[in-house]
Amino acid sequence: MSDGRRPSTQDARLEGVFGGLLDELHERAVRPGASPALVRALELRVFLALAEAQVVRVRDRVHAAMAPDAELDLLSSDALRFDAEWLEAALAARSSYRTALDKLLAAMPPPAVRLPAAPVPVRPAALSSSLPPVPAGAGGGAAVRGG
Repeated sequence: MSDGRRPSTQDARLEGVFGGLLDELHERAVRPGASPALVRALELRVFLALAEAQVVRVRDRVHAAMAPDAELDLLSSDALRFDAEWLEAALAARSSYRTALDKLLAAMPPPAVRLPAAPVPVRPAALSSSLPPVPAGAGGGAAVRGG
């Protein structure tokens, strides 16, 4: 499985935030005009998936070495010390990528909120043509005299 399609613990979150399945998000990310946040989030996701795969690989190796039926002659404190250091590095990387992804998603603008359409301004000519004519002599205001 390529690193870009390796699962990560944040896949469902990214699908929810960006509104699509992971395969669709990858397709959107390579299109012209792709969201920079989506591109960056998917890059971080690849790094996170790789770090998580390393954590799992070391964890499984340590579990196998420490299994009750494991050969005691193959048990090595040096190998376990090395695995502990590798596990520490992989966990630190995983934590860093999750933090970076959290910060990226927190910095994203909220999804576009659809505002009601702005009222269309009414021009006086349009307004006067839609009103009934005023009868002569019916003016409820003072007449303006020129003069």
